Amino acid sequence: MRVVLFGAGATGARIARILNSDERITSIRVTDSSAARRVEVASSLGLKATSSNSSDIGKATDLVVVATPMGSQIGLARKAIQAGTPVVTTTCETTEVQALLSIREEAQFQNVPLIVSAGFMPGLTCLLARLGADKLSYVDEIHVAKFGTGGPACARQHHKALSSSAIDWRDGRWVRRIGGSGRELCWFPEPVGGLDCYRGGLPDALLLVPEFSGVCRVTARMAATRRDRFTAFLPMLRRPHPEGLVGAIRVEVRGWKGTERRVLMFGVQCCPAEVTAIVAASTALHILDADNEVEAGARGLAGIRSHRRLLLSIVGRGVWLECFEGA
Repeated sequence: MRVVLFGAGATGARIARILNSDERITSIRVTDSSAARRVEVASSLGLKATSSNSSDIGKATDLVVVATPMGSQIGLARKAIQAGTPVVTTTCETTEVQALLSIREEAQFQNVPLIVSAGFMPGLTCLLARLGADKLSYVDEIHVAKFGTGGPACARQHHKALSSSAIDWRDGRWVRRIGGSGRELCWFPEPVGGLDCYRGGLPDALLLVPEFSGVCRVTARMAATRRDRFTAFLPMLRRPHPEGLVGAIRVEVRGWKGTERRVLMFGVQCCPAEVTAIVAASTALHILDADNEVEAGARGLAGIRSHRRLLLSIVGRGVWLECFEGA
C-alpha cells in the first residue's frame, strides 16, 4: 500500500509514525510546506518514507491523508478524488467542512470515500456519539464539548473559533449563535474536571445531523477562560505551544431506551495532537482494509458502517474511553 501524507506538523508527524509501523504500508511520501519538517519526518521513518514538495497525486497511490493547516485541505482533497484515491482529512474549520461535504457527489461519482474531520473533535466525538446511539432505541439530542488544542495550527483555529458564529441544530432547523455565548459548566474526565464551555465556530453539528435521523438538538462547545473570550477578536497574544498539552472531550447522548429516558456520557482525556493522529491513522488503515467496506462519498466518522471496528482499533492504540456511571 502506498500512502501520501500532506502535513508534517505535530499531528502529521505522529500520523506518519503510526502508518510506518503497519507492515501493509510499503511507502509513505511526506509533503509539507517546510522543507526542514518534511525531511526530518521522512528521515526518521526509515526506508519506507520519502519527502517531497509536490502536491501531485499519482494514480498508483492507494490513500491520501491530509493533515495540513485548516483552510488548505479542500484543494488537496479534490486532487485526491480526481485521481480516484480515498482521502482522510483532519480539518475542524466550519467553512472547510461545509466545502468538503459539498463534494459528496463528486466522491460518489469517482467511487472513493472522503472522510471529513478524522480528529479529536470532530472525529472521535462522532464515533462516541454513534456508540451512544447504538445503546438507545431513539436519539433526540447530542451535545459535545472539548478542552485543549493540538499543534500551533490547531491552537490558532481554536482562538478563531471563539469569535466566529456557531451553528446549532434545533427542532429541525439550523440556528446561528454568537461565538462565546451560551456558557455551560461541563465536566470532563479527571484530572481536567469541570470547566466553563461556550459556543464557537465548531463544525460538529454539520457532521452529526445527517447521520442521526430524527435528532432534535445538536450543539458543540469549547472550554475557554474569561481572557480567551475577551481576546478572541484580537490576534493571539502569545505564541502557541508546539505540541499542545492536556486535552479532553465529552459527548452527551440523550434519548429513549424503550419507554425509559436515558442520558449517556462518554469522555476521553489525553494529548489532543496524539489522539488526532491516532484517529486519523486508524481511519486510514481502516479504509485500506477491504473487509471494512467504507462507502464512497463524503461523511464524518459517525457515518462509517463498521464504526465499532474502527473504535476498537483506536482503543487498541492507547486511547482510553470513559463512561459516566452516575454520582
